[in-house]
Amino acid sequence: MNMKTITAELLDKIRTTTPLVHNITNFVVMNPTANILLALGASPVMAHSRREVADMAAMASALVLNIGTLEEKWIEAMVLAAKAANQRSIPVILDPVGAGATPYRTRAVKHILGEAKIAIIRGNASEVLSLAVDDVKTRGVESSLSLSDEIVDAAGDIARRYGCIAAISGEKDLITDGSRMLRVANGVPLMTRVTGLGCGLSAVAGAFCAVAGEHLLSAVAAAFGFYGLCGELAFGASNRPGSFFVAFLDSLYTSGSAEIHAHLRIEPR
Repeated sequence: MNMKTITAELLDKIRTTTPLVHNITNFVVMNPTANILLALGASPVMAHSRREVADMAAMASALVLNIGTLEEKWIEAMVLAAKAANQRSIPVILDPVGAGATPYRTRAVKHILGEAKIAIIRGNASEVLSLAVDDVKTRGVESSLSLSDEIVDAAGDIARRYGCIAAISGEKDLITDGSRMLRVANGVPLMTRVTGLGCGLSAVAGAFCAVAGEHLLSAVAAAFGFYGLCGELAFGASNRPGSFFVAFLDSLYTSGSAEIHAHLRIEPR
């Protein structure tokens, strides 16, 4: 089965089953993340209190952890939620926003990885590389590195070290489980000019993983590809960031099998 068929089938499952995606995410992106998941066909919930995160995670079909606006109590809540998800074999997606920018952020990500089983690490090149080496610096939440051979090797090492999928956004996205690699060529540069679209991709990856069973590598690639092609379609309607985001939500809502078979670009590395 090819990736176009897999992506179309997973999208249909999302829209048929409406999986609950629990997000412990940052203040900046809560609203756009919820709208992105709703447009896709999933059901979002945002809960970060330590008093309820374990119960909420146990009810969900996927858990997304995003460290964008980091705080000690949230780190504790993320670990509690991730452990509850692990007990029910619910996939956990970790978005290490700004890892490498400060020692605190990098330590927080490594603490979460040490305390719970993470299924997918999704970030940009510098964020992911910061988990492999100690001297990487990020500029805000942007990637300062291209997907060089160094990044490819680091992604494979991280995937093998943590037994996870490493998914790196770039001009061509890279998704690997440490042995297999897929590259996704969908997307437009304007997507980087709208706050929250990267974080939204982590949530969409959670929705695709929620309906994929054990086939997480294909699910993450499908999420990246569909998200990117919706960006391409939205760019056809608007090349300005404000109206682009509205068009992007509309594309997530209306696009389906026909658009996937016409525009999806996923290939082995």
